[in-house]
Amino acid sequence: MRRLLQVALLGLVSTVSAQQKPKLVVGIVVDQMKMEYLYRFSDDFSEGGFKRLMHNGYTFHNMHYNYMPTYTAPGHASVYTGTTPATHGIVGNEWFNKATGKEVYCTDDAAVKTIGNGIESEGKMSPKNLQATTITDELKLATNFKGKVIGISLKDRGAILPAGHFANGAFWFSKTGAFISSTFYGEQLPNWVTEFNNEKHFQKYIDKGWDLLKPKSTYNESLTDNNPYEGLLYKKTPFFPYSLKDMYTNNDAGLLRSTPFGNNLIVEFAERAIQAEELGKDNVTDFLTVSFSSTDYIGHTLGPRSIELQDTYLRLDESIAEFLTYLDKNVGKDNYLLFLTADHAGAENVKYLKDNKYDVDNIPWKNIETELADFSNKTFGVNVLLNYSNYNVFLNKEMIKSKGLELSKVKQAFKDYLYTQKYVKKVYAEEEVLAASGNDYYLSCVAKGYDPVQNGELIVLFKPAYVEYSGTGTTHGSPYSYDTHVPLIFFGWEIKKGQSHDKKVITQIAPTLAQKLRIPFPNGTEAEVLTEVLESK
Repeated sequence: MRRLLQVALLGLVSTVSAQQKPKLVVGIVVDQMKMEYLYRFSDDFSEGGFKRLMHNGYTFHNMHYNYMPTYTAPGHASVYTGTTPATHGIVGNEWFNKATGKEVYCTDDAAVKTIGNGIESEGKMSPKNLQATTITDELKLATNFKGKVIGISLKDRGAILPAGHFANGAFWFSKTGAFISSTFYGEQLPNWVTEFNNEKHFQKYIDKGWDLLKPKSTYNESLTDNNPYEGLLYKKTPFFPYSLKDMYTNNDAGLLRSTPFGNNLIVEFAERAIQAEELGKDNVTDFLTVSFSSTDYIGHTLGPRSIELQDTYLRLDESIAEFLTYLDKNVGKDNYLLFLTADHAGAENVKYLKDNKYDVDNIPWKNIETELADFSNKTFGVNVLLNYSNYNVFLNKEMIKSKGLELSKVKQAFKDYLYTQKYVKKVYAEEEVLAASGNDYYLSCVAKGYDPVQNGELIVLFKPAYVEYSGTGTTHGSPYSYDTHVPLIFFGWEIKKGQSHDKKVITQIAPTLAQKLRIPFPNGTEAEVLTEVLESK
């Protein structure tokens, strides 16, 4: 009897020990997802997807980005590092670096090569530009590199930046229809990736085409099909049904990105990764990062009130339901910790607002650059504008000096000119940004997104609802709530049901995970946590 009791107690201790940490953490980022979508499309969601997460997890209804610019690469980097571009250095998707005088893409790395059946330029990528550690990096360090980390996305930046510097692998989608990687992660693709690619999963979606998931009457939360605020999807009239075969020109499978089926493909690939890499199969915590990008491509082209976007979210809801069922079966309901958020939200279409009597406008960025150059020529007799991009004005300091001009007066002249433009709310000089005290909320957002080594001499803040974009579709990038307000849901292992409407910031996710997993904080974080999800069930 004593022997049986000892065995039973040993089993209990082992079970308790195994439950101290999840076997798998799954981080989901939905590209360009507004919190509003969880409300607007709620009646049409299934019970097993977004609703299951919200009803059984912990939902933060008032989660925001706390910096500018709100773009994809800074968003993914900020979620996983727990800090902002001012610290982690990813100040845009691509940007002009004043230190080098060259354009930089967030994950460019000329020292690596593409592996897999992809175009060479698509795979020369790594996390080398990311200056801070991620929560996934800290997991690798805390487990002596025993815990596996895999990053997956259609976009290179959506796979690479979340997976961090020490990942076992990061995989992204090529125009060839294959998932590729770079030699940063190894000399060849894992066999399971090659096998998946050889199965050509993308082809079935192209063959099937894209029609509405549900009866057209379901989509009464959106504007009519083929409305004036939509762009053209691969030069085709934005009207259902879409023949993807007709769009599949030059064997460019990249067209799948701008359909809901890019998300389906990501779920298929993620499930294969879990199976092949045996993620969540032992008591050492693994981490899978998944980024759904099709929502962003469709939002940019067709806008936030298109039937196409709503259909994409209804289909994503089904994909998430399927994925949760897969995790339940293959990892175990109580063995995985999942969070879902977005890398930024998105603005309303400006023409739509304007047609409804809101006096705003879209401003093509190239127009701004041309007008700034013209102003410089007229004022100083020479163009001292080096570059305008990402709301940054870069001045040619060498030219200013050689012409005997005073830099401070040149800056002030540009500021005075910009304030005459209808779309400009504020213009901040570098000195103001670096001296930001926090009293000016929007200056604080600019400062958190500003790297003095890389960014410009002036930062332009547009008035609310003005955007740098074309007349159709939408974009993002501002510090206003329509671009910063995103969902955050924690679900699964040791997460109690609940919700919060208090304002929170996106940089709290990574340090919260660090506390939950009992591992070190990412090295750049301010370590502010979401105490609501640290409490036991």
